[in-house]
Amino acid sequence: MGKRGSRSQSQLLNTLTKKQKKHLRDFGEEHPFYDRVSRKEAKPQICQLSESSDSSDSESESESEPEQVSGYHKLLATLKNVSEEEEEDEEEEEEDSIVDDAEINDEGGGSDVSVEEEMAAEATESPENVPLSADPEGKEDGERPPGTSQASPGEFTDAKHESLFSLETNFLEEESGDNSSLKASQDPFLQHVNKELKEKEIQAVATNPKTTHELKWPILGQLVFSSKFQKLETFKPPKDIDLKSLHLQKPLESTWTKTNSPFLSGPQKPSSPFTPLQKELFLIMNSYRDLFYPENTALKNGEEIRHVYCLHVINHVLKANAQVLGNNSRRRSQKFGVGDDDDFRDQGLTRPKVLIVVPFREAALRVVQLFISLLEGDSKKKIIVSNKKRFQGEYGSDPEERPPNLKRPEDYEAVFVGNIDDHFRIGVAILQRSIRLYAPFYSSDILIASPLGLRTIIGGEGEKKRDFDFLSSIELLIIDQADIYLMQNWEHVLHLMNHMNLLPLDSHGVDFSRVRMWSLNNWSKYYRQTLLFGALQDAQINSVFNKYCVNMQGQVAVRNVPMTGSISHVLVQLPHVFQRMEAENLASVIDARFNFFVNKILPQYRDAVMSHTLIYIPSYFDFVRLRNYFKKEELNFTHICEYTQKSGVSRARHFFLQGEKQFLLFTERFHFYKRYTIKGIRNLIFYELPTYPHFYSEICNMLRATNRGEEATWTCTVLYSKYDAQRLAAVVGVERAAQMLQSKKNVHLFITGEK
Repeated sequence: MGKRGSRSQSQLLNTLTKKQKKHLRDFGEEHPFYDRVSRKEAKPQICQLSESSDSSDSESESESEPEQVSGYHKLLATLKNVSEEEEEDEEEEEEDSIVDDAEINDEGGGSDVSVEEEMAAEATESPENVPLSADPEGKEDGERPPGTSQASPGEFTDAKHESLFSLETNFLEEESGDNSSLKASQDPFLQHVNKELKEKEIQAVATNPKTTHELKWPILGQLVFSSKFQKLETFKPPKDIDLKSLHLQKPLESTWTKTNSPFLSGPQKPSSPFTPLQKELFLIMNSYRDLFYPENTALKNGEEIRHVYCLHVINHVLKANAQVLGNNSRRRSQKFGVGDDDDFRDQGLTRPKVLIVVPFREAALRVVQLFISLLEGDSKKKIIVSNKKRFQGEYGSDPEERPPNLKRPEDYEAVFVGNIDDHFRIGVAILQRSIRLYAPFYSSDILIASPLGLRTIIGGEGEKKRDFDFLSSIELLIIDQADIYLMQNWEHVLHLMNHMNLLPLDSHGVDFSRVRMWSLNNWSKYYRQTLLFGALQDAQINSVFNKYCVNMQGQVAVRNVPMTGSISHVLVQLPHVFQRMEAENLASVIDARFNFFVNKILPQYRDAVMSHTLIYIPSYFDFVRLRNYFKKEELNFTHICEYTQKSGVSRARHFFLQGEKQFLLFTERFHFYKRYTIKGIRNLIFYELPTYPHFYSEICNMLRATNRGEEATWTCTVLYSKYDAQRLAAVVGVERAAQMLQSKKNVHLFITGEK
């Protein structure tokens, strides 16, 4: 009887959803409403309860025997006996089956129409989650890549190692207490944090014009040094570099060479610990200037740059913590009197010192692995890493999850590798040679998070549960792969920057006698170093660097101009017509582009002869505006955007290929996340120049996917204005772009790509 009863209970348990199980575990009863997370309705299950539980009056309840337990209480006991590993597996299976009901899909339903074999493999493809700028709240309830975990209000934090990693109760060990680099007057770290600004200098920042100076370095190229403070100092990289002159904290001098060894092969001298690119980047980082490097690509130098900024992060954290622990030892020995309290000001209002913003969990995994490698090196003694197994399970990925028959460009494979969940945040505490993963934010030295993960905890005005005090004392901010955030939700980045280095609303147990004076004066933003890495020059990224980076040491931006544009990679014989539109100011560009397209461009393509026209639209807002206009005018069109379901994508591609739909509205972010080859294109219209220059050649080369001897009728039209100078130069080259922008009239240029 017992075995049969337990079998029926387990069968009923398997029919419950995750939320029903959680409610049953927390409250001991079934929730009155069933929360259906799949489109298939679950079959009703009959639970056999005892006769005493069928009665609802108070008498039967009071007279019932205490040992008689309801069926759901038996299920509750069974649920609590489930191991934690089984619960995690069930959660992952449940999350894989979640369907985003809030997707914008006007063509939902219906059967799939397969156009290519790749559509069959897309059912298991990873890049599904696309947070939009049109969704400022950053809703994360869409489909998630398999094997990933979603951050929640009850996310795991390590509470066991609080005292072990506490800066207040620990002291500098004698064996590792050689902090001669900290005592050196030439140490860039000490020079930066000990420099005291005056009230007059802070007040003058708002009115001082920005002074700039240009220099050309051998590898980085054209650099622009700028500062709003009075003194603007520039420097050139030395030919040779010595690790001792960089003031690296132990054990980095010995571990860096081995960690960086994959990039030191080839013509590079074995004695040099840096590649030429790493050497120039680290010299700028180590001077504590703000840096904007827009040539960081995942395919070429992404890992090389990640290595060098992780070295800078660990070096900064080890020095800062060594200073605190050393002062703890000095205070304990009571060598100084009460009047010397200012000598112990060595920290901020909160403990987190470094914030690293990365787009995906895979990037966070690689950063933590580099931290471990930099602290461990080739030492036989392994460092202590708490919660390492859990971290690898939540941030790692299974190579077999990715279908082997998908063919995508190399840059796509480099960006979307591993676990591409974009909602996460994790605290990391480092004490001497030990690492604590999943540390509470206010007990962490380093925070690694995505923009979406930070937005959900920072919250917005009017929300009851929000917290951004942990950003108050960030001394080093690294924004890696900034161009990807343009494809996710740039509003999250702006929201983060608006909450950086604000005075905290709570003290969080800080010892104010140890807080630096410039932190108490709310001048932390003038001491914060910001490192901004991206793959392209973009107006929105430039705006963040110019507006929010006010480091007193100055700013350094790499400003290399593209001599040859991506149009040189177009492989089809295609006339490119660039039509210039006029706009009075930057705010009126959006309306001017729409009116120019509707009145000048679209009438040329209304004729049935101009069928198979693909309209490439970078902005989702412009896409919605055009879609509504096409519906209002009852034009024969279909559309594909990042919210379109697979069935809608298949139908749209089929209708466009067969000529049943004359126009296809196609968003840039769909192309970024999918990279489908759209067949049947004869006419191309770029409503706006692409964000990524190589997308221009990729879209143009799609015309050869269906070559039926119609090359003579192919057309390509591009809309641009004087405010698109950067994107235009990246597509056609800087010289040709300058000629096009100098002409005030509408210019028609016919450019034939090379075969």
